[in-house]
Amino acid sequence: MANLIVTGGAGFIGANFVHRWRKVAPADTIIVLDALTYAGNRANLDGLDGVELVEGDICDTDLVSKLMADHAIDTIVHFAAESHVDRSITGPDAFVTTNVIGTHSLLKAAKTAWLDKGSGMPHRFHHVSTDEVYGSLGPDDAAFSETTAYAPNSPYSASKAGSDHLVRAYHHTFGLETTTSNCSNNYGPYQFPEKLIPLFVLNALSGRSLPIYGDGMNVRDWLHVEDHCLGIELIIRNGRVGEVYNVGGGQELPNLQVVEEICAGVDAAFAADPSLAQRFPDAPAAQGKPTASLKTYVEDRKGHDRRYAIDETKIRSELGYEPARDFPQGFAETLAWYLANEGWWQPLLERARLNAR
Repeated sequence: MANLIVTGGAGFIGANFVHRWRKVAPADTIIVLDALTYAGNRANLDGLDGVELVEGDICDTDLVSKLMADHAIDTIVHFAAESHVDRSITGPDAFVTTNVIGTHSLLKAAKTAWLDKGSGMPHRFHHVSTDEVYGSLGPDDAAFSETTAYAPNSPYSASKAGSDHLVRAYHHTFGLETTTSNCSNNYGPYQFPEKLIPLFVLNALSGRSLPIYGDGMNVRDWLHVEDHCLGIELIIRNGRVGEVYNVGGGQELPNLQVVEEICAGVDAAFAADPSLAQRFPDAPAAQGKPTASLKTYVEDRKGHDRRYAIDETKIRSELGYEPARDFPQGFAETLAWYLANEGWWQPLLERARLNAR
């Protein structure tokens, strides 16, 4: 049995991880620590028994220390982060505070509990990061590996790079038992509708434009969130202490192709289920028009990295990781989830509209 703190566990990837861990380890203690900012959602944890949600900030070192002592925590799985690149361009301060100072707060609390008090308790601090810390690839460049030099290009990726370095330093300097994973673009259930796939799906259902940055040929490696959570579980259980593991989906696609998959998937769903036209009358597909008619091209984002690709040889060879889905299967599952869970995403859209007034 393990006793876990999952930071950011009411967010997108964190909540999916909590669902997975509760299923595979039902007797473990799980404390979710989440500030419940705009992207955190209590509803993401609905249906889970024995999971305690603590609303709090990872920068509150005293709170983290108290939770660790009260629950004899031996594992921290650190998802909590500001993660939207566009927001980091308009408001970078929050990214430095949460991603750098917040991670350092957790590391200090972990070092105190696990090392300074001399308990000798076996422990693990797993830090979840991003492939964006490696910068941008040219069309013929080799994929990012764990030895690729860091070259972050946005305030978001720079703040994550800083947090990665702190985790590494706490292992090498103090002996904290850490692991880090750098993942590619995630998608799947519970993703806040500011990221490409849920944003475009919900825009398609409401007849809003599908804004494509630049020429739409920026390339990303797409990873279903449940495959990502499998990778994290393997690292926590069997990964070598102090190591970094890249987790990818092996699905390298230009954004334009992803948008085309979304449009085709929505059109096919409406053709197969006539009730969708009654539920979403503003969708072009409800009016016999192609969803692709909503595509528009907008000015490219500042500092927009051209291509990301993950070399996941290390996690495959050492830990037996293998994603279960290709992108067409993963997207079909994701689209079905959003169509079946309007009660989850409608309140988020209403809240966003109210906040925009």
